Amino acid sequence: MNRTYELMFIVRPDMTEEDQDKLISTLQTAVTSSGGEVKSMEKMGKRRLAYTVRRFHDGLYMLLTVEGSGGLIHELERRLRVTEPVIKFLTVRIDEEQKRLDKIKAIKDARRKAATQAAAPASPEPAGENAAPVTV
Repeated sequence: MNRTYELMFIVRPDMTEEDQDKLISTLQTAVTSSGGEVKSMEKMGKRRLAYTVRRFHDGLYMLLTVEGSGGLIHELERRLRVTEPVIKFLTVRIDEEQKRLDKIKAIKDARRKAATQAAAPASPEPAGENAAPVTV
């Protein structure tokens, strides 16, 4: 069963653009060869770390959104673990949250539709010359 995951990883701040692209293409190849699909890849840029990690105070943040199986994620995490420039990584499953948000939206839409139907008169009478004036 395919699920959607966000894989955030932080690489060394001194990593070259070329090496970053090589790492990203390696991960994307691993995803597609395992039958998954890369939804998006975003380089978020250099940011200050909350605490020192391996003597680094800054890191280059990257966000990879992937659709695939748990085995695929396990393989991606293994690759990140053995890749020296990767300082930290975190994988979060986001499909359950998306389902929950879609369900809430459907409930709100249903309530909104019911409210507009209840507010509309059942048999509207045409407002003509004989209509009584409305005072507010």
